[in-house]
This record gives sequence, structure tokens and C-alpha cells, in this order.
Amino acid sequence: MKTKAAGIAVMLILIAALGGCNRGPNDETLTQQVKAKISSDPALATQTVNVAVKDGAVTLAGNVNTETNKARAEDLAKSVEGVKSVTDNTTVRPLPVATPAAADPVLTGKINEDLKKAGCTGATVTVVGGKVTVTGTVPAAKYAECIQVIQQSGITGIDNQLKKGS
Repeated sequence: MKTKAAGIAVMLILIAALGGCNRGPNDETLTQQVKAKISSDPALATQTVNVAVKDGAVTLAGNVNTETNKARAEDLAKSVEGVKSVTDNTTVRPLPVATPAAADPVLTGKINEDLKKAGCTGATVTVVGGKVTVTGTVPAAKYAECIQVIQQSGITGIDNQLKKGS
């Protein structure tokens, strides 16, 4: 009986010892290792990639600029010894959409034509980078109408230097 109990005790000690040997790095260590790999990668160093680890399972979150960077972050996380799995919740930032402004000469011509139709003689319009500058002198009775014509052209920035005449 004593031998059987001693054998069970030795077996339990061995199982406990083997279980301890199979343990990889703890979650905090894995977190630091994954973060270090990602931040040392030139393509990812400026990206926002958050790392969380629970029981050896890594979860990535944040924003990256390209699909390539997304895949790269996941591959780097998987390459860390002790990582059991990787869930990649990073999102790829959409590319900015450029909205072309009307060409300055085209906009200048349109506003000048509209001012002429409204009887706003004496107004001078210049357009640079989509911003309109209005100078000159118009009859006082036409001033408000001239400003309205300019505002209706669809531009967002007006430098109004227009003066009221007599």
C-alpha cells in the first residue's frame, strides 16, 4: 500500500513538473514581445497597432494604412514564440479622396460673367487655389446683390474687399 501511494505521489509530481515545462511565456511577456516586433518594423512603426494577450492568444486592434501592413502585423505576432493564435482586428484606413476644385480661370470667368449679368460693374475678381478675392467699387444699390452673386458661385472662401460707391 505504501508503495502504491508513493508511486502515485511521484506520478503527480512528474505531471506537475511536465505541466510547468510546457508553459510558455506569460501574457505580459508575449504582449511586450509582439509590441516590440511590430514597432521595430519600419512599415508598422508609425501605424497604430494595439496588442492584447490572453492565455497566449493575441488580439491586434487599431489602424494601419494598407492591407500589406495589416498582414505584416499579423505575421509578426504569429512569429513570436509562445503565441498560440492571433486575431487581427486592425482596420485599413481608407485612402483620402481628393475632390478636385474648379480650375481658377474657369471659376474666375464664371463669377465675372454672373457679376456682369447682375450689373455689378466695377468689381474685380481673382481666384487663387479656389479662394475668391473681390476688389473694386460697385454702386451702393448693387452691393448686396453683387456679394450674393459671388456667394452663389459655390466657393467656400471669399476675401471681400469690395467697396460701395455712390
